[in-house]
Amino acid sequence: MSTAQRFDAIIIGCGQAGPPLAGRLTAAGKTVALIERKLVGGTCVNTGCKPTKTMVASAYAAHLARTGADYGVSTGEVSVDMQVVKARKDKVTVDSRAGLESWIGGMKGCTLFRGHAHFEGPHEVRVGDDLLHGKRIFINVGGRANIPDMPGVNDIEYLTNTSMMEVDFLPKHLVVVGGSYIGLEFAQMFRRFGSQVTVVEKGPRLVSREDEDVSETVKGILEREGIALRLNAECISFAPHADGVQVGVDCTSGDRAVVGSHVLLAIGRKPNTDDLGLDKAGVEMDKRGFVVVDDQLRTSVPHIWAMGDCNGKGAFTHTAYNDFEIVAANLLDNDKRKVSDRIEAYALYIDPPLGRAGMTETAARKSGRKVLSGERLMTRVGRAVEKGETQGFMKILVDADTREILGASVLGTGGDEAIHAVLDLMYAKAPIETLQRAVHIHPTVSELLPTIAIELKPLA
Repeated sequence: MSTAQRFDAIIIGCGQAGPPLAGRLTAAGKTVALIERKLVGGTCVNTGCKPTKTMVASAYAAHLARTGADYGVSTGEVSVDMQVVKARKDKVTVDSRAGLESWIGGMKGCTLFRGHAHFEGPHEVRVGDDLLHGKRIFINVGGRANIPDMPGVNDIEYLTNTSMMEVDFLPKHLVVVGGSYIGLEFAQMFRRFGSQVTVVEKGPRLVSREDEDVSETVKGILEREGIALRLNAECISFAPHADGVQVGVDCTSGDRAVVGSHVLLAIGRKPNTDDLGLDKAGVEMDKRGFVVVDDQLRTSVPHIWAMGDCNGKGAFTHTAYNDFEIVAANLLDNDKRKVSDRIEAYALYIDPPLGRAGMTETAARKSGRKVLSGERLMTRVGRAVEKGETQGFMKILVDADTREILGASVLGTGGDEAIHAVLDLMYAKAPIETLQRAVHIHPTVSELLPTIAIELKPLA
């Protein structure tokens, strides 16, 4: 029986929370075992934010070139070289990963173990032939694409958000199954590259967690670019076809099936917790496989924490990094930070993007509060008009009694940046009057936020 190597801390996973925590712990004089079974950087660096937003930028360049005549700029025929697109994406990813590996390599007191980790006890983790013992253990294993057991799914070849990163060709007809954030970003991206694209969504509308006005506006944006949408696809199935894959949609109208050259499954994500041996450590999971944590991200075992996508508290790079900040603050800074202090905020990176913070209108109504709302179409925003990008709108929600800002949606050019003007005020717990009296720079998208705040009206 091998003797365990002893560490002050074991961190399983090199995603967005693991390496910075290793940095803080080693700087505090602790010995750390950092474990990664695949690629340092996790989803964000390798198959998520970095590569996909790099490809979104390439797609935007193609779109702008095609519409150049609208700005008085002639470009001639526009073509897209997918091998160059992929090479550009790969360089951004590789450079980011190399920087992270160099940082980890320079951490005195940190040992990087390559391989799959699984628990052999509350303090013991095995990685290949190495048995590690940690006083404290931090789980940061992320998530992966969810592949539901739909009829025929095992009879076809399909793409996921991960395998899409290896595509260096242009699919003739890409069928995207799933009308939410990941699916829609790829749908618009590949439509702009030149593919025929169909989005298949089981529900009655796209991005169903958003308000109906957001869903309807997003639908219009995609349809105007020639993306076919098949909503209310209650019974989705798959079968091989001479031209690729036949996707059964059984919608309330239109053809009962769509034939595509390639299929992308974008039907949510699931945590990478099923092969960690968490039962041997006594760590509790919920019915969906997420690690159950408290407000400081401790699991049911007091010396084990869970950070990032695997704890069900957020599915974003920024929430994973904030998980690290919360854990480090409590352990090292005597700063009692909590997950419940975090305001939900995220973006949908279609073009134009959606920036979201706090409550939706639907949630605000359900809260029982008296709610004020202000809204402005992007057609009335000078900056958007000047750029020729006038699709979308901005909306702010306010508690009529407390004057607290409850939430905001900015769907339009620069929306992913402009939303922070509202988000920061929400963290400061500033009343809406603070925004009303702010003097923003002209001409920007954000300059209209104070105007919207002044023109609030009760929700109908």
